[in-house]
Amino acid sequence: MGAVRPGGRPFREAVEAAMKAVLCKAPGGPEQLVVEDVPPPTTGDGQVLIRVEACGVNFADTLLIAGKYQIRPEPPFSPGMEIAGRVLGVGKGVSRCRPGDRVMAVLDHGGFAEEVVAAETDVFLPPPEMDLATAAAFPVAYGTSHIALADRAHLRPGEVLAVHGAAGGVGLTAVEIGKAMNAVVIASAGGAKKTRIAGEHGADHLIDYTEEDLRDRLKALTDGRGVDVVYDPVGGTAFDASLRAVNWGGRILVVGFAGGGVPQVPANILLVKNVAVIGIHWGSYRRHAPARLAESFDQLFRWYQEGMLRPRIAATYPLERAAEALDALLSRQAAGKLVVTLT
Repeated sequence: MGAVRPGGRPFREAVEAAMKAVLCKAPGGPEQLVVEDVPPPTTGDGQVLIRVEACGVNFADTLLIAGKYQIRPEPPFSPGMEIAGRVLGVGKGVSRCRPGDRVMAVLDHGGFAEEVVAAETDVFLPPPEMDLATAAAFPVAYGTSHIALADRAHLRPGEVLAVHGAAGGVGLTAVEIGKAMNAVVIASAGGAKKTRIAGEHGADHLIDYTEEDLRDRLKALTDGRGVDVVYDPVGGTAFDASLRAVNWGGRILVVGFAGGGVPQVPANILLVKNVAVIGIHWGSYRRHAPARLAESFDQLFRWYQEGMLRPRIAATYPLERAAEALDALLSRQAAGKLVVTLT
């Protein structure tokens, strides 16, 4: 690999002949995933080889294995878009990390494996007080919410932010970041347990949409004015309600469609209320604005160290049970982030 310990001894005593990985061999659901031995990766110029200790689980992983995501790798491949672990080796030209460093990284896919290779620009050094399971749960959810609220919606202090799916993996991060940006946060979620968790993470107002009408409560909580920004990873009826409960000049962030329905936007409502519907595909920033991602993580790490961000891991699963983790995510029962661990 070209990487050595101080004194010249190789960081790994020998290159393993195989490693374990979760494989998707054909498009489908989590039940068709298998765990098999595969050849370990090797580093090229500008790349970092990482021994994975934890991998975050994302809704996009379920789309990836179903063949419905923007990126469609050729099977067999491993899902997993965010990992944390320790550097095993580095390729030529790498200067930001070295063997032995604790790192987190973002990937197109491949994280559900014992080792991965990542581009140096996709590798970040988490704060020393952040454990690696938390680091694996951090980049996609917190990165998405920060870029969405700061760069896409330009959320301002004192504005009213509505967060749907507020107890989910990305929803809780939007609640916390909204408060860090001095917004008034209304959190909506399904059930008393989930709304309570959103409240524990800083939400000012709570809506249980299994018991209350989402549109009516958003209007009531803003004295009829409507919310300024909507963070929507749910879609479907939540989006429809938001469109009718947004303030003049409001912004609706389209983050995902965990509710299953892709909304159709009536352009006449956008025109009359000067509403902006804004897409956020955080992963594309890796290619188009990597320097901005680095700045974003610097801010997020500062907030974490100040105690303003408190990542919530709902459950962990060993690599052999990664399919169960994806099933749990699809069921929308988890409050917080799910993580696959390899230690």
